[in-house]
Amino acid sequence: MSVRQEKEILSESELQKAMNKRYDPEISKKLDQVKVAVAGLGGLGSNVAFFLVRSGVKHLHLIDFDRVDFSNLNRQQYFLHHVGMYKTEALKKELGFINPYLKITADCVKVTENNIKGLFESEDIICEAFDVPEMKAMLVNGILEHFPDKKLVSASGMAGYGDSNEIRTRKVSRNFYLCGDGISAPEIECGLMAPRVAMCAAHEANMIIQLILKPDL
Repeated sequence: MSVRQEKEILSESELQKAMNKRYDPEISKKLDQVKVAVAGLGGLGSNVAFFLVRSGVKHLHLIDFDRVDFSNLNRQQYFLHHVGMYKTEALKKELGFINPYLKITADCVKVTENNIKGLFESEDIICEAFDVPEMKAMLVNGILEHFPDKKLVSASGMAGYGDSNEIRTRKVSRNFYLCGDGISAPEIECGLMAPRVAMCAAHEANMIIQLILKPDL
């Protein structure tokens, strides 16, 4: 980054003032203080993270063990120069271009039944954004077991290019919310299209924002 570019970056207080012009100060305060974990940084998680940061969330915990591959570029928030990088590192850098004052924790690790309790103990809200159904079930079951009082937003069914209105958000239990159509799976016939997974990611991010501002929802 050039000296000229560095001088043009707003200070943290200036950026906060700009945010306060967009939101009520009380809303900004809640967005500023909440801690959100995003588990899985692919088509869902990378988009969720972007939506949250653009909305004013500052404390993010990014979790993924994978590296960026060419095949990820069709619907994930990465670019050619990220190929080969760990997704945690690549996404953290990209989010920093939106807000360089973010408080991001990045764990380049695979989530297992044995490390769930340690990984998610500090967050208020957890976003499940895995691709593999078995991993989704493992994380959801683990969070519901170890952290029943934490808010959990998950997703199921977002492949292809089908009807946008089939993607919905529903409350499954007291602190568990599920987004998606609950049906579609990645197949050659329907493909992995960017718009549909981004819509599901937007549902997840929107639900998280609602839970930040209205925790009793």
